[in-house]
Amino acid sequence: MNGLLVACILTPMVTAALSFIVTNTAKVRGAISIGGSILLLALSTILLYQVVNGGPVSNQMGGWQAPMGITLIADMLSAMLIVVTAIVALSVNVYAMGDISEDRIAGGFFTFLNMLIGGVVGAFLTGDLFNLYVWFEVMLISSFALLVLGGNKVQLDGAVKYVAINLISTVLLLTAIGLLYGLTGTLNMADLSIRVPEVENQALVAVVAVLFLVAFGIKAAVFPLYFWLPASYHTLPISVTAVFAALMTKVGIYALMRTFTLIFPGEHSVIDMTLLGLGLVTMVLGVFGAMTHNDIRRILAFHVIGSIGFMLLGLGLGSALAMGAAIFYMVHGILIKALLFMIAGVIGKLGASFELARLGGLYQERPGFAMLFLLAALSLIGIPPLSGFWAKLLIIEAGLHHDATEVIIFVVLVSLLTFIPLIRIWSEAFWKPKPFSTEEAKADTSDSKAIGPPVMPPNWYAWTPVLGLSIIMFLIGFLPSKIIAMSDTAAQSLINPSAYLDTVLPDRAAAQANLNEVQQ
Repeated sequence: MNGLLVACILTPMVTAALSFIVTNTAKVRGAISIGGSILLLALSTILLYQVVNGGPVSNQMGGWQAPMGITLIADMLSAMLIVVTAIVALSVNVYAMGDISEDRIAGGFFTFLNMLIGGVVGAFLTGDLFNLYVWFEVMLISSFALLVLGGNKVQLDGAVKYVAINLISTVLLLTAIGLLYGLTGTLNMADLSIRVPEVENQALVAVVAVLFLVAFGIKAAVFPLYFWLPASYHTLPISVTAVFAALMTKVGIYALMRTFTLIFPGEHSVIDMTLLGLGLVTMVLGVFGAMTHNDIRRILAFHVIGSIGFMLLGLGLGSALAMGAAIFYMVHGILIKALLFMIAGVIGKLGASFELARLGGLYQERPGFAMLFLLAALSLIGIPPLSGFWAKLLIIEAGLHHDATEVIIFVVLVSLLTFIPLIRIWSEAFWKPKPFSTEEAKADTSDSKAIGPPVMPPNWYAWTPVLGLSIIMFLIGFLPSKIIAMSDTAAQSLINPSAYLDTVLPDRAAAQANLNEVQQ
């Protein structure tokens, strides 16, 4: 039994409860939330260390052995993602102290934020499909609360679209889980990997696999089911948008990775081609969508969609090399999206708008900040030696290994096109002269202002996470070998899940050991 797994889930949940119970001031609630995220980062780092040195660790809740009980398990993939989640949680908690109004904090902002983080961590650690559904619902409820908290008409409109499409995903996911349970009599993912190939009606298994693909594809904002994302993300406070953009879609990608390597590996011939095609279309539509907008938040929201396409390419190619590339890209994508949205928030505070036409002169006013944005943008494009370069280089390497010329062409083309909307932000917000005074910008009553930046300049609450994430991205770019090695290990465990199965089902491991002795 490994108490770290339980502690990683309980920490954000207890933090959520404490930040709700304590009603003194917004600063006290924020301090509790920041403290909880620091503890989560420490626990997740210890967990990653254990996994790196000893392999997967599991916890059978209540002493009930799998597949009868509730299983928590951390392998390299889930341990890496929990550490990255903790980094984002800490960054967003600090940023929120200077971004979220006191009435929203009093309404439970930090409570719902930590519930969301707890749901993400639970999804990464769960070892059975029903509890994966439960954690998705925890994320949906808490994210809806964050969407409507203190909201105006535009924000509520985005929340309705977000919840409507995610409820469809929920129905599909429950249907798929019910059908799979009827076919196998189990929902433990390790047990399913053994029982699914034994099901006689493989045609129905294929149908169930497609239902999972659609349900998780909606969560991941995969084409053509991505429209809820750009319709809602620009309506939110930057702190909420940053955590949504960094984590929500990545949990969907994680679920696809786990499901189609552990439970439905036999469906690769059809599913892989589907994922590959969806990845190509999603990344192209993401970058073209970004080129059509003038609101920085909308531009970055479409880049979130485009990055999902890159991850699907690695999953669609199906090899350990390609999967490792997708995992590295996921780590990069989580951190860079959180950073870019926080930078967008600082731009909004300095210029009192998110519309490019209303911005300008930021390079003259804040040259150091301009360089931070430029480095983050170049990393997203994939300029060497920044982290985005290594992420895309690994995908291109996988494409070469599979003789997938179309993958290489699309990766290079989309990377070049990504330059266009980001250089527009640079030229319009930073390089061109300021079009009108800050006071006039603050008096703007457009839709962007109504839901956008506060009039006060950014303080250290905003600068600290921006600088911290910039340093992390810089280090990943210049020292990528450790992250690449862990991504490759995680990919190998996905392709060959024997260590995962032996950890969850120790009786299987003992039986296999006895069989090996007999054969010898």
